[in-house]
Amino acid sequence: MSPWRDRAARDRAEREGRRAETWAAWYLRLKGWRVLARRVQTHRGEIDIVVRRGRTLCFVEVKWRRNRADLDRAIDAYRLRRVAAAAELVSSRYAKPGDSVRIDVLLLSPGCWPRVIPNAWMPGL
Repeated sequence: MSPWRDRAARDRAEREGRRAETWAAWYLRLKGWRVLARRVQTHRGEIDIVVRRGRTLCFVEVKWRRNRADLDRAIDAYRLRRVAAAAELVSSRYAKPGDSVRIDVLLLSPGCWPRVIPNAWMPGL
């Protein structure tokens, strides 16, 4: 693949991913979550969305795939570890005493309902 096509494909994937994050934020709002932050950058990785509902603080990893079948392979232990490491760095910024903190994954694909994997990160993965 030529560098030009490779760059165009990366740019398109970036746009689609950012659009999916916007859709995910709206979906979470409709489900009663309050969006605290988006695209939180750390030296360990990025957190797509930080949300709160009551005493639950949630760091959400959003994955978009053009094909529903590809959603099953969209997230793995490596990516979850990166999100967990980033969340560990910034959790004091968002967490309040007594909060329950978790990491969820929100999977999106055209033509199907969003799929949420609550509490996707379990230490030791």
